[in-house]
Amino acid sequence: MTPTDLADCSAHELLALYRSGQASPVEATRAVLARIDRLNPVLLAFTHVAHEEALAAAGQSQARWQRGEPCGALDGVPVSIKDLILTRGWPTLRGSHTIDAAQPWDVDAPVTARLREAGAVLLGKTATPEFGCKGETNSPRTGLTRNPWNTARSPGGSSGGAAAAVAAGLGPIAMGTDGAGSVRIPAAFCGNVGLKPSFGRVPAYPLSPFGTVAHIGPHTMSVRDAALALTVMSQPDARDWTALPPDGRDYAVGLEDGVRGLRVAWSPTLGYAQHVHPEVAAACAQAVRLLEAQGAHVEQVDPGFEDPLEITTGLWFAGSWTLWNTLSPAQQAVTDPDFAAQARLGERLSVLELQRLQLRRGALGSHMRQFMQRFDLLVTPSVAVPAFEARPAGQQAMTPESMLGWTPFSYPFNLTQQPAITVPCGLTTDGLPIGLQLVGPMFDDARVLRAARAFESACPVRRPSVAGLQAPGA
Repeated sequence: MTPTDLADCSAHELLALYRSGQASPVEATRAVLARIDRLNPVLLAFTHVAHEEALAAAGQSQARWQRGEPCGALDGVPVSIKDLILTRGWPTLRGSHTIDAAQPWDVDAPVTARLREAGAVLLGKTATPEFGCKGETNSPRTGLTRNPWNTARSPGGSSGGAAAAVAAGLGPIAMGTDGAGSVRIPAAFCGNVGLKPSFGRVPAYPLSPFGTVAHIGPHTMSVRDAALALTVMSQPDARDWTALPPDGRDYAVGLEDGVRGLRVAWSPTLGYAQHVHPEVAAACAQAVRLLEAQGAHVEQVDPGFEDPLEITTGLWFAGSWTLWNTLSPAQQAVTDPDFAAQARLGERLSVLELQRLQLRRGALGSHMRQFMQRFDLLVTPSVAVPAFEARPAGQQAMTPESMLGWTPFSYPFNLTQQPAITVPCGLTTDGLPIGLQLVGPMFDDARVLRAARAFESACPVRRPSVAGLQAPGA
């Protein structure tokens, strides 16, 4: 294999090239950095690019490959880190003017540490809305991130920088976080694979101020890359007291086993989503037929719960209010107006109301544990709409509906903590990606990946053309 541009290669493709000697980590890293330099002024996917450190790490990786001694599963693969995740030596600014960059940055989060141990080449930090507070990526500190398929459109959020980076070939793997859909929304908008593992599968430190809805997961160019990334990310770290017991699993094992005989619940609306874009609905219905053609037993059925938007946004607004109270008045004055509005909504919640939300969440989790005893997978659209217009903060009043009403398929599974993945399943007539979501029983991340890989084999991921990418109006 001799690709014309190493920046277009998946992690698996790069590793095969390193193994065969047809390309080196230094060549791949230079190709990716060159593309970042060319496209990031348009996309604003990266907030920090570490050219010298990345090339130095690539050189060390190259020497290991030349000796036939790669140090880990991602040795020499360029990877980016969302700017909510601690990375030793680099500021973690969280999209916020309230963070002082001039402080010691001497701690790696668990996922960052595992990536280093696996030999990944860390490229830099990717953009997030302030504190990861919403499903689009604009922030007072780093500006407006754009979608490589159409730069007038949003890449989604809050891992919008990560999604835009992978879609545009600015590194084949990007680490994101998902508190209400923040990996899956942007992956769907940008035509990537985006995985939200079971809660606790990937250790986190420090834990999110938004609580136990927050997961860490990868954006990738392929399901095979997502399985590779999860194998690395899921290694144990004692700093996370909520982490699952390590299972020592290689998620590539069984990945090609297909979906024949699996029981699939297909729910096009979850029983309550009233406004699904017709092209999204049609593409996802066709995608389910592909799973059925591969031998899955598909039944159209809703899981039988009411829209948990009020639960999600109530808990989220309470987290925003908690975080708001760590800031001084001067810091509060320079925050994103959307984050400030969330905090004000959170201030109104009483302790009793919060406890009732938690009880409702528990009932939903129990309901879904029982529902998934009947099915191996639940399949839905990933997001109800294609990517919308990229817009600055504060463009509309903050309400539960404006915040998340357009993504009714993502947030329920943060509440239930189930593994969920989005895979591209087509394009709209105006060329915007559509995502299909596959949700598994709690703890069965491997089954979700296996089914996603089966679908991907029948519907390969398409990439946007970035040759002449320009900002709107340029």
